[in-house]
Amino acid sequence: MHEENKAAPNGCGKIRSGTQNEAALLALMEKTGYSMVQENGQRKFGGPPPGWEGPPPPRGCEVFVGKIPRDMYEDELVPVFERAGKIYEFRLMMEFSGKFIGVCVSLDNCRLFIGAIPKEKKKEEILNEMKKVTEGVVDVIVYPNATDKTKNRGFAFVEYESHRAAAMARRRLIPGTFQLWGHTIQVDWADPEKEVDEETMQRVKVLYVRNLMISTTEDTIKAEFNKFKPGIVERVKKLRDYAFVHFFHREDAVAAMSVMNGKCIDGASIEVTLAKPVNKESTWKQHFNGQISPGSENLLGFPNKEDGHQKSLGKPASLSVRLNGQHSPGPPEVERCTYPFFPGIKLTPISMYSLKSSHFSSAAMHLDYFCNKNNWAPPEYYLYSTTSQDGKILLVYKVLIPSIADGSQSYFMPDKLCTTVEGAKELAAQFTLLHLGKPKGF
Repeated sequence: MHEENKAAPNGCGKIRSGTQNEAALLALMEKTGYSMVQENGQRKFGGPPPGWEGPPPPRGCEVFVGKIPRDMYEDELVPVFERAGKIYEFRLMMEFSGKFIGVCVSLDNCRLFIGAIPKEKKKEEILNEMKKVTEGVVDVIVYPNATDKTKNRGFAFVEYESHRAAAMARRRLIPGTFQLWGHTIQVDWADPEKEVDEETMQRVKVLYVRNLMISTTEDTIKAEFNKFKPGIVERVKKLRDYAFVHFFHREDAVAAMSVMNGKCIDGASIEVTLAKPVNKESTWKQHFNGQISPGSENLLGFPNKEDGHQKSLGKPASLSVRLNGQHSPGPPEVERCTYPFFPGIKLTPISMYSLKSSHFSSAAMHLDYFCNKNNWAPPEYYLYSTTSQDGKILLVYKVLIPSIADGSQSYFMPDKLCTTVEGAKELAAQFTLLHLGKPKGF
């Protein structure tokens, strides 16, 4: 990184010149024996430290520190963090501000999301192409199209050997001008799967089954799993091309998983894993954004557990509902960022459909945007009401999408009622999006 050679006050009110900064850093290097180099917009201290033998520390050993005063450097920071233990590597960015620091575990993500991939490309083709244009590729994860198993879904996940390799690949591909097979691709970090503690997973007796044919019914799935051992399946809940199979006993679920994984149902080779419950902070935008890491489509795992690796979509009012008997966490309030509107600011007319999906906070807006991007007619909402036992008026919307081209279900109605029109519309839109299985970037 570049340091300006001018005086700057440090956190204690002292003034230190650029020459003094340089002398302090040289003294630190001489004292510790660590090297210091500048690369990729950051200054790296160590990595590895002197005398280090063996591989680098494993994933999970790095922390991110924010809000460091901009006039503090390695000579002051390294002694502070050495109190916690030996430093393998210290990387410093120069754009920091604030008086108090925050420390959290660094997200050691090794996976990238690649969107806008031609749907006819196979896993081997995508893997070979990514190895040509980036380094450190370990594997690619490609999911078959819900309606045509010979095609992919238009996106893939690329696994790299390290976070650094993934970061360098993202830097190379992110500008938006990079093309694969003549297509400008979309690149982003894949949202990591939330780890579930072993004790919780030991209680799971629900299997997540993916890559099903849309035409496959819940009765067919139940019958196929009951072939392994009659009467072991409690119920099945299918959503588009994936399903959750609930068992009476965990040992039967584990045994069925090993037997049924890779089997064919209605001509489709299925993948079977244990469904993952997630914590209450998890929400459901990730599914809408297509950040669907392996096993992360577990949106409706099992009763009384919140499932799925999802991010908040936002909502205009509090909404926590149950879809098909399973709990679906209501997204938290959207943080509304406002900026001053000064006289003379130039405004440009814009269509909402030219924006990205991240600009929308409500499920209803996401659904309208999704339909437009798929060249479908706008969703039609039909409101119905009933009266509860205590006299309250309860509402539900049926959503009709008349121009779905693949002949699949074109209307959707959640099985829960709301007390407000806004809540009912949001619930209906959420329910519809979940069933449409919207991928990122569509």
